[in-house]
Amino acid sequence: MFDKIRLIYYSRKTNLLEKGTCDWAMGEALAYAALLKEGVNIRLSGQDTERGTFSHRHGVLLVQDTEEEYIPLRHVGPDQGRFYIYNSLLSEFGVLGFEFGYTCVMAGGLTIWEAQFGDFANEAQVIIDEFMSSSEDKWGRMNCLVLFLPHGYEGQGPDHSSARVERFLQLCANDNMQVANCTTPANFFHLLRRHMKWPFRVPLVIFTPKSLLRHPRCTSPIAAFTSGRFQPVIDDNDVTPGKVKRVLFCSGKIYYELLEYKEKHNRLDTAVVRVEQLYPFPRKSLETVLKRYGSAEHFSWVQEEPENMGAWSFMLRKFQLAPLELVSRKENSAPATGHYKVHLQEQQKLVKAAFEGDQK
Repeated sequence: MFDKIRLIYYSRKTNLLEKGTCDWAMGEALAYAALLKEGVNIRLSGQDTERGTFSHRHGVLLVQDTEEEYIPLRHVGPDQGRFYIYNSLLSEFGVLGFEFGYTCVMAGGLTIWEAQFGDFANEAQVIIDEFMSSSEDKWGRMNCLVLFLPHGYEGQGPDHSSARVERFLQLCANDNMQVANCTTPANFFHLLRRHMKWPFRVPLVIFTPKSLLRHPRCTSPIAAFTSGRFQPVIDDNDVTPGKVKRVLFCSGKIYYELLEYKEKHNRLDTAVVRVEQLYPFPRKSLETVLKRYGSAEHFSWVQEEPENMGAWSFMLRKFQLAPLELVSRKENSAPATGHYKVHLQEQQKLVKAAFEGDQK
């Protein structure tokens, strides 16, 4: 295990210094380090959070012989903020309830609760419904709790696929919270920093990736961290707007599968646009994007989730800028199939349908 961790840290160093790129784990660490250096206190808890459920974080290093712990983010520099990271109990209701209360009295810090899989938030739904999403409206108490909910269809079955995007979007109104699904480490970095720089406090729900933690294309150059800002919508810069006939709007991990198909089949007539922030709905950013594609004939919302789940109902209600078609799995009572081969067949069919306009 020690050799494995050594290899991970060496790989991060190599990518950073030689290639000038950062993966998701490094982008996350840089966000924490930058805030800590500015004196912000950070608290991160959840199941297997110290290592990271998908072995990407390794925020706590353990010396095997002595059981001594070393936490790198506690050694950023003098006068830094305090960094706390804990593996919590498998009691989501109790833990999230505590973290919510913690943010109410420690509003100046960054407090994060991470679900082992996004579905685990089901067990904390009472806290989310009754407190986190409505505390300002009910009791005039603002909070800035952050949720990390691993989300994405990887063929892991119905209980490890969906963080129930639709449930969170149903709770959104009056700018009560932020909901995002980022596709690049740099955008994730800027989102966390923006959350702490705003002069007001609202909860932030981030649907974090699983396979993208190690996806070779899910990286960002160093310059993207040292400049720029969070992008609620990321346009497709590899197309000529006047030649685009089909525009695909999507959010999260499905983007990379759409991109692979587009490049493989040389579909220069199709633009793939990422909606990184779902709520507050980024209307102005989308209006700017749509102006580029005035000659397009088809506009689609592409999601991995079944028709009755995901962001579709929300987009159907909010996206009134152009007629929007849906590309998704058929409606279902479960979030995903439990058979990996069936998952692959569904995914391939979905991606092809997004470009060819045929889901039969």
